[in-house]
Amino acid sequence: MSPARAIPTALIAEGQRMASICNACRYCEGYCAVFPALERRLSFAAGDLAYLANLCHDCGSCYYACQYAPPHEFQLNFPKMLAEIRRATYRKYAWPGFLAALFEHNGLVVSLITAASLAGFLLSMVFSLNRQDLLSAHPDSAGAFYALLSHSTLAWGFGTIFALAISALGVAAVRFWRDIGEAPATLLSAGPLGQSIDDALRLTYLGGGGDGCTDSDDKPSQARRWYHQLTFYGFMLCFAATCVATVYHYVLGRQAPYAFWSVPVLLGTVGGVALLAGPAGLLWLKAGRDPALGSAPQTGMDVGFLVLLLLVSGTGLLLLALRETAAMGVLLAVHLGAVMALFLTLPYGKFVHAIYRFTALVRYHVERRRPVAELASE
Repeated sequence: MSPARAIPTALIAEGQRMASICNACRYCEGYCAVFPALERRLSFAAGDLAYLANLCHDCGSCYYACQYAPPHEFQLNFPKMLAEIRRATYRKYAWPGFLAALFEHNGLVVSLITAASLAGFLLSMVFSLNRQDLLSAHPDSAGAFYALLSHSTLAWGFGTIFALAISALGVAAVRFWRDIGEAPATLLSAGPLGQSIDDALRLTYLGGGGDGCTDSDDKPSQARRWYHQLTFYGFMLCFAATCVATVYHYVLGRQAPYAFWSVPVLLGTVGGVALLAGPAGLLWLKAGRDPALGSAPQTGMDVGFLVLLLLVSGTGLLLLALRETAAMGVLLAVHLGAVMALFLTLPYGKFVHAIYRFTALVRYHVERRRPVAELASE
């Protein structure tokens, strides 16, 4: 591992200091999975800290409950320390390695890639099509946006980029899994895998001990959990819409565009609305979040990803509503540019937290079944 991609030694030392204090106190052990996992350890190697950092859901409740938080001389800010280690793991496990630098100033990187993708699609359509075709209405009977770009062009172009992104995410997840001390086969253990899926679908550990995440006014709320669920399920519904449309096209021989009441369009519409409401709500909460819990690089990464999701969902819904109007050509270019930017940045932006967090949940449920010398299995 290149020294430039390793977790900084000073950050590891600070993580070990804080984890040791938390392990002695144990006041927060009922808040989330991090503290039971921490209590199974008497020492904390870099891999242990990487595991705990990605198991953390960043609800902030432990910070407000902590008697050793600033201004105490221990200066214990456990969630911020975990967030810094978590960001360092994104860089450490990224594949291919030369792209790890994209995490350094991710908000700016996402903005530049998005702007380049939008400009690229707009310019390519301007120069490859005549102005009349680009700025004219195309009815569904004529194929709507397929009148401008063929299905094969879209399928091969976006399919290839998406496949590369999924490959990069898969390699990163395996690297993380090995670094935290697990054999590859245990990642697919049926019981822990099922429990982890259940935790992820219900966002169990965004409950902050049951009452929700603690906001800067020291009052717990379930709002962050709800907005995360809207974002997650909105994304999954849009992905499901694409999968169903693929079956329609290649298996059933039904060509797009599809009617509003068709399954792909309904899934995409509901998903798109959720993918507007969820990120918008998360941005609103982030604007009021206690700055003590975060850092500028992390905030830039979060905001960049959420804004890109809003751009994808917003342009997608507009394209659906206006696909038979003269605005369709320009909207299509903007939407495709936003989707391409999302695909290009998936392995090198905020989206990776979902991969590492789920993998950490599997590890948590695997080790709960495994007794250690000082403890019985849970």
